[in-house]
Amino acid sequence: MTTDANDFDWSSVRSVAVFRALMLGDMLCAVPALRAIRAACRQARVTLIGLPWARELAERIACVDEFIEFPGHPDLPERAPDLRAWPGFCARMRERRFDLLIQLHGSGGVVNPLLRGWEARRFAGFFDERAARRGFADDAANRLFVRWPEEGHEIDRLLALTRHLQMADRGTGLDFPVDDADRDRITRIWPDLAEARGRYVCVHPGSQLPSRRWPAQRFAAVADHLAGLGFTVVLTGSAGEKPLVESVARSMQSNSVDLVGRTSLWTLGALVERAALVVSNDTGISHVAAALRTPSVVVSCGADTSRWSPLDGSRHRVLAAPVACRPCAFPVCPYGHECATAIEVPEVLAEVRRMLSPLAGHELASGDRRRARPEAAGRPAMPEEAVR
Repeated sequence: MTTDANDFDWSSVRSVAVFRALMLGDMLCAVPALRAIRAACRQARVTLIGLPWARELAERIACVDEFIEFPGHPDLPERAPDLRAWPGFCARMRERRFDLLIQLHGSGGVVNPLLRGWEARRFAGFFDERAARRGFADDAANRLFVRWPEEGHEIDRLLALTRHLQMADRGTGLDFPVDDADRDRITRIWPDLAEARGRYVCVHPGSQLPSRRWPAQRFAAVADHLAGLGFTVVLTGSAGEKPLVESVARSMQSNSVDLVGRTSLWTLGALVERAALVVSNDTGISHVAAALRTPSVVVSCGADTSRWSPLDGSRHRVLAAPVACRPCAFPVCPYGHECATAIEVPEVLAEVRRMLSPLAGHELASGDRRRARPEAAGRPAMPEEAVR
């Protein structure tokens, strides 16, 4: 069915499905577009179709009414596909006969043919020239589709579609709705939190891909410096990142609080919410910090910083080395991991001091007497050391 976005009253739509089967940071960057969809289709039931972890987010954010788990597909790398579930899943999608199916996943070369088989009454989304050359020119002709933006921040790329559909913006901020129950739970997990409130820093050395990780020993040097400034260092990460975080703790000379594998999505948010600062790789926790307006210093290894850095550059500082091979397409760097090793500890400490100076005293703005251990700051670590 062909629809002209300029003439259509979206408020008459009764069922909307939005497909975005990606990870935490990717999903948080989609919230502004989801808000615009929710406001335009105000009478509709809005269903998010995504990866299993996203159920928790969908249950909290006000712009989504329902969540459906995507079973994965061999052509999409974000999860191992459940091939036995695929036929039944597609049959259920066809039975739902959504009034509007919005492809908010990406450029569309892989997912558009998959989603077209769900037989929604209207199909909107992105397309690119590669898809058209492979025989999917219908997307380019569909007036509810827009060419995938190859440049710009991810939030603005996704809003390009809702703007094309004449859906008014409802802000570009991220949502991460922490509640009092989350705050109570994190206090039970770490009873000293109340006393340390505002005087602790979350150090998050992990990331989904090894190519996106700054060396563990350099995180340890930053953590030691923070401890020397009088801040409690809280190490965070998933259970699978425990060996990596343990290597950071072993390299530290100071004590730290180890909460690796002990927080849920929402208790992590409650922890970040009351932190003085987050120091991390360019990964999901940096977007949580942006949503909660907690200052952060982010080391970006391999990522496209123009696409993924927090929009508030005064509250969130991103360090990145301008190497020729970024943005990186490799899970593990096949070269010398220059995007990580080129960022030295003193560079990160300079941003840390700048962000913490209102809390820790004016002397930090010009440099504190305490220094990072020379051997930790100056020793270039190989990528495998950060992954160990």
